[in-house]
Amino acid sequence: MSERQDHASPGRRPTTGDTAAVAPPCAMVIFGAGGDLTKRLVMPALYNLVTAGRLPDGFRIVGVDHGRRTVEEWRQGLTDMMNQFVGSHDGEFQADRLDKKAWQWLGERMSYVQAEFEDADAYKRIGQHLAELDKTAGTAGNYLFYLAVADRFFETVVERLGAADLVGEQDGHWRRVVIEKPFGHDLPSAKALNASILKVLQEQQIYRMDHFLGKETVQNIMALRFANGLFEPLWRREHIDHVQITAAETVGVESRGKFYEQTGALRDMVPNHVFQLLSLTVMEPPTSFDAEAVRGKKAEAIQAIRPLKPGWVERDAVRGQYGPGTVLDKPVLGYRQEPNVSPTSNIETYVAWKLQIDNWRWAGVPFYLRTGKHLKSRKTQIAIRFHQAPHALFRDTHVEKMNPNWLILRIQPDEGIALQFAAKRPGLTMDLGNVSMDFSYKSYFDAKPSTGYETLIYDCMIGDATLFQRADNIEAGWQAVQPILDYWPAHAPKDFANYAAGSDGPAAAGALLARSGRAWRPL
Repeated sequence: MSERQDHASPGRRPTTGDTAAVAPPCAMVIFGAGGDLTKRLVMPALYNLVTAGRLPDGFRIVGVDHGRRTVEEWRQGLTDMMNQFVGSHDGEFQADRLDKKAWQWLGERMSYVQAEFEDADAYKRIGQHLAELDKTAGTAGNYLFYLAVADRFFETVVERLGAADLVGEQDGHWRRVVIEKPFGHDLPSAKALNASILKVLQEQQIYRMDHFLGKETVQNIMALRFANGLFEPLWRREHIDHVQITAAETVGVESRGKFYEQTGALRDMVPNHVFQLLSLTVMEPPTSFDAEAVRGKKAEAIQAIRPLKPGWVERDAVRGQYGPGTVLDKPVLGYRQEPNVSPTSNIETYVAWKLQIDNWRWAGVPFYLRTGKHLKSRKTQIAIRFHQAPHALFRDTHVEKMNPNWLILRIQPDEGIALQFAAKRPGLTMDLGNVSMDFSYKSYFDAKPSTGYETLIYDCMIGDATLFQRADNIEAGWQAVQPILDYWPAHAPKDFANYAAGSDGPAAAGALLARSGRAWRPL
C-alpha cells in the first residue's frame, strides 16, 4: 500500500485484486453545481469514491453556478438530496444508508463560487480561489473542470478558462476539462465545437463524457472478447448471424420536454450511448490497453459504418413516438400531452436502425439498434445471435427446428452475461430445449452499487482517457447519423404516436427484422 493511500478518504481499502491507487491531489471545479446532473450523478459518484478510498486528502470541490447561495446552503441541499436517494432505489445511486463519516469528509472539502458563466471577471475569482486552495489545502495546482451545464455554454466556459489562464499545463501541474453530452447537434456543429475548444485545449486535456462507458459490463466487453480464447475466434461474420443492441427506458420525457423537442431520441442516444456499445462490440483488437490504441480502434469501427443513401433511410431506419398507455401498471400521457411539448410534435421518442459494418470481420452481418422511451421495460443489452446449426442430423428425431445460440451482455439493470444454447431434455427420445448459463456481477463479485460515473471521474483524475471519446470518434458518429437527420424533417409523419406507452415500440420496428425472417428479443 502506498503512502498516499494512508492519507486517503475514509472507507474501504482496496481489496485483493483491486489495484487502483488513490487519485492525485486536485481541485474539482463543477460548473452547474446547482443542477440536476450534479445532484443525481456527480455527487453520489464522488461519495462512492470516498467510501472506496480513492480520493486523497488534498482533494477539494469547488461549486460554480449563477445561484446566490452560501457554501452551507449548497452543502445542505446536496445532503438533503443524498438522504432522499437512500433506500429509495429509484435512481442511479443505490444505498441503504448514508455513511455519515464519508459524507462529512466530502462536505468539509466543498466551497462555492457564485458566477455567471459568460462573465470573464468571474473566472478571475475562480482562479484566485484555486490558487488559495493550492496554498492551504494541498491541491498541488491540479484542476479538473467539470462542465455539468447546458451545451450552449460549453464553448463559452472553455474560452473563458483559456482567457483566464486556468488551463495552461506547466511545472508538472495538469488541467483537464470534462464535457458532457450532447457534443454538438449534428456533424457541422460537432466539428465547429471541436475546432473551437481545440484552440484552447490540447486533445489530451479533453474528456468527452459518456456515462454508459462507466458500466461494468461495458468495460468488460473488451475483457470478454480479448482475454478469452473461447469467444474471440467466434466473434466474426462466419459465426454470427446478427447483433441486436437495445437501450430501452420505461421513463418518458418527464420535465425535459423543451430539451427533447430540440433533440429527439436519435440525437439524444445514438451517436453517443448506442454507438459506444456498437464500437466496443465491433472494434478490432488494439495492440494494448493504452488509451490511444483503444480509442483509435473504436473510431475505426464507427468510421466503417456503411453510409446511408437517402433512399435507404425509409427502408432501414424507423422512428416512433409514444402515445398514452400504461407503464409499470401506471397510466401515462402521450408525448404530445407532456409539458413543454407541441401538440403537433413530430419529434421521435423511439429509433430503430438496421446498419452494416463494411470491413472484413463484419461484412454482411446486420446490426439492429433500438432505443426508446416509455417502453415495456428498462433494459440495455447487446445480444449476439450465432448461426444456427444444420438440421440434417436431427431429421428423423422429434426435433422440429434448431434453436439459435445467443450471447447476451446485460448492461442494465442487472449487469451480467448470459449464454443460451440447446441441450437434450431428459427422456427416451431426442428432444431439445433451450438452456442458459447466466453470470451476474452482483452475485458473483459482490459488486458495489454505482452510478457509472465513479470510474469515469477517477479516470479523469489519473489521466486515463481510454473510456472517453476522441474528436474523430465524435465526428464519425455524427457522420453516420447525418443522412437520417437530413431526411426525417422533410418527411415528417402527419399522424404520429405510433406506439402505445408500455409497449415494445412501433410495429414498423418489428417489420424491420421480419423482412429477413428475424425478430427482436422481447423487452
